[in-house]
Amino acid sequence: MSHVPGYVCQGDEIAVITTPKGVIKFQFFCDDAPKHAAAFIELAEAEFYDGTTFHRVEPGFVVQGGDPYSKTGEGPVGTGGPGYNLDPEFNARPHVDGTVAMARAASPDSAGSQFYISLGRHAFLDGQYTVFGQVTEGLEVVHSIAKDDVMQKVRIEHGSDD
Repeated sequence: MSHVPGYVCQGDEIAVITTPKGVIKFQFFCDDAPKHAAAFIELAEAEFYDGTTFHRVEPGFVVQGGDPYSKTGEGPVGTGGPGYNLDPEFNARPHVDGTVAMARAASPDSAGSQFYISLGRHAFLDGQYTVFGQVTEGLEVVHSIAKDDVMQKVRIEHGSDD
């Protein structure tokens, strides 16, 4: 089932992911991937990501998280989602160190809640996955993430929020 978020990404939102290793902040690319950015923001504001883990860590490649099964145990970790899929919003943003993109299965329209952060430049991913953000603070934290590290809290700062 395809999902159209009710939230409209403004472009001044910042995601703040608190982990045991430190804080990761990333900006959203609302112009390039408005539905993916809005869906992430909606899920974060509903506390969907709180307590999920980075269930996939591939050194030199990506860290991936956002599967609700990693906190509920209701199914195989790596297969869970929010109960809907997002239509792809492939764009010209390159996969560089700290790029945030939506993970998916083989089908391009299978993205939901799972996302990954690129560890370095990976041109072969460009145009194949929806890039919707870029780490602006805490890149060293991203590089220190280990498998099953918990996202203790994921919140959204809006504009002038502290």
